[in-house]
Amino acid sequence: MPHSFGYRARTRHMFKRGFKDHGPVKLSTFLINYHIGDIVDIKANAAQQKGMPHKYYHGRTGIVYNVTPSAVGVIVYKVVGNRYLEKRVNLRVEHIRHSKCRQEFLDRVKANTQAHAVAKEKGERINLRRIPALPREARTVSTAQNAPQTIVPVPYETTI
Repeated sequence: MPHSFGYRARTRHMFKRGFKDHGPVKLSTFLINYHIGDIVDIKANAAQQKGMPHKYYHGRTGIVYNVTPSAVGVIVYKVVGNRYLEKRVNLRVEHIRHSKCRQEFLDRVKANTQAHAVAKEKGERINLRRIPALPREARTVSTAQNAPQTIVPVPYETTI
């Protein structure tokens, strides 16, 4: 049972840096532009303790609502009881990154737009909806030229 109940209690593995990812924060982190409405992932960077999120928000995704020179405000929805609370957290840019959760959707929109334009040019209709993966086709196995084989495990032998 833990005896400390501090702000960063039980974050030993959560806040650690990645393999070969130790040391100061890369300068490219500060060159990324964030705009209001951007979807960002919150991932605490242990190299910078200022503006670090609480452990609850680590790994969450939110929407940027405020931008300052060195930090951003992010809206995150938290489940409390039977409702969602809108939490507004202010984080330094070292602890956030652009989310890729919408990238597949945006790629699909672009591909659908091009496919629709080509179909309209040809004067035909096209189905742009996603189709779930269908079950595999049924097949029969013949034993005419394919005699059944009994498979048994090979006994273990040491090579020493």
